[in-house]
Amino acid sequence: MSYTIGIIGGTGREGRGLGYRWAKAGHKIIIGSRTEEKALAAVEELKGRLHGEGDVSGTTNDKAVLACDIAVLTVPYSAHRDTLEGLKAELQGKLLINVVVPLVPPKVTRVQMPEEGSAAQQAQAILGDNVKVVAAFQTISFEHLLSGEDIDCDVLVAGGDKDAREIVIGLAADIGLKGWDAGVIQNAVVVEGLTSILIGLNLKYKVPSAGIRITGIDG
Repeated sequence: MSYTIGIIGGTGREGRGLGYRWAKAGHKIIIGSRTEEKALAAVEELKGRLHGEGDVSGTTNDKAVLACDIAVLTVPYSAHRDTLEGLKAELQGKLLINVVVPLVPPKVTRVQMPEEGSAAQQAQAILGDNVKVVAAFQTISFEHLLSGEDIDCDVLVAGGDKDAREIVIGLAADIGLKGWDAGVIQNAVVVEGLTSILIGLNLKYKVPSAGIRITGIDG
């Protein structure tokens, strides 16, 4: 199934990487930004990578959310609360894939969760029950996404309800990733916390993009 996906803060590397992969898979992508000029610049960069393939456009974050079937949040954690509070009305009734990790520089290799438990739970508290918040894609580096090569990583999907998680697992499959149902939104603390651990592994072993793989399950 093809969706219109609005990427909030889509001018960053993670947002552009997801947009690139989903556009290649046949989804309509709307890159959102605080300013339309930045969104359009990111669109031009993506079109260059796509070589004429895909449906990609750019606009402000609020317009991207209003026009999409599924919203994806890829802003830095420092902008997480303000962005969600500013888009609360537009996000009502939507499925929101929250890719944000609560990294607190300079100690980004330390797991540091907000009072709510995770960024996804913080988003749910801000937006209310009429928005299905799902945490996913935190463990997939932008280097992998923008490389155009096959990605040897899995994705854990937590939050929303079973139907919402299945949609996100399907979106992972569309870009060549194996998605796993990690359960309720309270489990997002593990999904998000893995990012700090992976950053630490990248630094220790001098690699750009460590990932995770679930083993021992057929399917």
